[in-house]
Amino acid sequence: MSFLSRGAALLPAFRTSSRRLPQSRHYFSSQPVHTSQSKWAIGVATALATGSLLFGTVHLDTNLVVDSVTDQATGIEFPATMRLPVAGNSADVSLLGVGVRTVSFIKIKVYSVGFYADLSNPNIHLTDDMTFDEKIEHIVRNTACVVRIVPTRDTSHTHLRDAFVRAAGSRMQLRRKSGQLDDDQVVALSAPIRRLKSIFPNTPLKKHASLDVFLTAPQLSKPRSLIFRDLGSVDDSWVGVELILHYFDTKAAVSPPLLASVTKALA
Repeated sequence: MSFLSRGAALLPAFRTSSRRLPQSRHYFSSQPVHTSQSKWAIGVATALATGSLLFGTVHLDTNLVVDSVTDQATGIEFPATMRLPVAGNSADVSLLGVGVRTVSFIKIKVYSVGFYADLSNPNIHLTDDMTFDEKIEHIVRNTACVVRIVPTRDTSHTHLRDAFVRAAGSRMQLRRKSGQLDDDQVVALSAPIRRLKSIFPNTPLKKHASLDVFLTAPQLSKPRSLIFRDLGSVDDSWVGVELILHYFDTKAAVSPPLLASVTKALA
C-alpha cells in the first residue's frame, strides 16, 4: 500500500477542532481547516506523535479532535493546519513535524520550528520504496510548503537573516561540489541572495513571535517565490527550494528533533 493510501486509511473519522487559533496576517490563516485532506493529514500527525510532541484539544469520544501540536521541548504550540492563498484560491498545508533548534555545547534552545506541506497537490506521488531523502525532496520540489519559526527568546531579524544567508551559501557549495551548479549559475544566484539579505529589517523579533516562510507551489513559466511573512519575498526557485531543504540535511540537521519527527510522519 502506498504512503498516501495508507495515510488516507489511517483515521478517516479525524476532524479538526472548532476552537479558533490566532490568524497570521496577510499570507496565512492558522484557523482550523475543515477538509477531507486535512482530516487525513491530522490523522498522520497523530500517528507520528512521540515524546517530543504533545497534541492539544484531544477528545476521545466518537471523533478524535486535534487542532494543535505542542513542542514539548519548548512548550510552543503549532496549528495542525494553515490555509494559504494561492493564485486567488487557497491551499491547505498540514503539519508534518516540529522540533527545537539548539546551539552550543550547553544546548541553548533558540527556537521551535514546524514544517507544513500541501499533500493534497496532485503532483505529489510518494511510494513506500522511496527513501526519506527522496520523499522530502519530492515534496519540497512539487508543492507548497511552510516553515514556521518561533523564537524561545528575544532575537532579531538580522540574526535570522544571517542564518538564512549562511544556509544558502552552504547549499551552493554542496550543489557545486556535486556538479549540480556551474560557475555561471553561481554568479546568477548573487542577485536573489542580495534580495534575501535586503528584506530583513534591523528590528527585534520578540519571544514567541512567529516567522512564517512560505514556498509557493510550482507554476509553469514562473519562478517559485519564497515569502517571508510581512517582510517580502525572493522570487527564485533554486533559493526557495534549497532553503527549505536545508532543514532536512541529514548530515547537518538544523533541528534533529524536527528531522526525526518529519521522518516518522513520512515513514
